[in-house]
Amino acid sequence: MTKTELRKTYKNLRNKLSQNQIEDFSLAISNQLLKLPVWDYSFYHIFLSIEEHNEVNTDYILNILSGKDKNILISKSDFETGDMIHYLLTDNTVIKKNTYNIPEPIDGIEITDDKIEVVFIPLLAFDKQGNRVGYGKGFYDRFLSKCNTETIKIGLSFFEAENIILDTIESDVKLDYCVTPKKVYEF
Repeated sequence: MTKTELRKTYKNLRNKLSQNQIEDFSLAISNQLLKLPVWDYSFYHIFLSIEEHNEVNTDYILNILSGKDKNILISKSDFETGDMIHYLLTDNTVIKKNTYNIPEPIDGIEITDDKIEVVFIPLLAFDKQGNRVGYGKGFYDRFLSKCNTETIKIGLSFFEAENIILDTIESDVKLDYCVTPKKVYEF
């Protein structure tokens, strides 16, 4: 399928999930993450879930990161430039939903892309080659292309891999892993 077809299909599938399924799947994904060899780093970037889009609830992962005393980074999207500004999540961080219902920090201690070692990535679909489909605005492709080549990119998905995404392009940044409630995919 193409990215457009996958976006439509997986938005529909996610919309059919109950709150209990979202919570159960999100907890299962966070437990699967513990199997990955990625817990010896310092700077972890994570997205805050858009509840209205039935995204993976990242609160469980935030708890793991806090328990391991990691530096947690969250982003604010700049819709004029298409870039993301990353802030250190602290006890003083004020979070507010933007016009797209994305929870974002108001401000804080800014951290540059090159410091980020592990990134947890929201997505709608992915394939067995590590390609992913997001919402189509390119925020994560731009952000990930600015990170170090060693930065570990981990997708989070309620659903299993497609065989292939037909219309990938050169600027699409591939995942290193994708974690579902049932399986860890390594690329």
